[in-house]
Amino acid sequence: VELCIIPLISVLFLTLLLLFLALFPGAFNCCTKISDEVPKGILRRVERFEIQKADGLCHLEAVILHMKGKKFCVNPWNKKVKKFMKKMKHKIHKSKSHVRKQRRTRITKKKE
Repeated sequence: VELCIIPLISVLFLTLLLLFLALFPGAFNCCTKISDEVPKGILRRVERFEIQKADGLCHLEAVILHMKGKKFCVNPWNKKVKKFMKKMKHKIHKSKSHVRKQRRTRITKKKE
């Protein structure tokens, strides 16, 4: 009887773990430490950034800098980082404001 309970408990635990991961996908992506200094050259290699708020699952305010499969967590109050984020947002808005290309329409001849 005891041998049947152990696999059942394992399956139940695994199911609960998978459910937790599905409901809270960011639970293991939070920055737990932040750097006050930004190493030279890091900001030039950043592809994108995101802001981590100190609410919900993450308990630390941070700016997450993403570079080719790596992430670097920095203090959101750092002057260099603030300036960088402002510059990046300006670039994003500027690039999105391009004139939309007109869709080509195909003219088909009606069969007579």
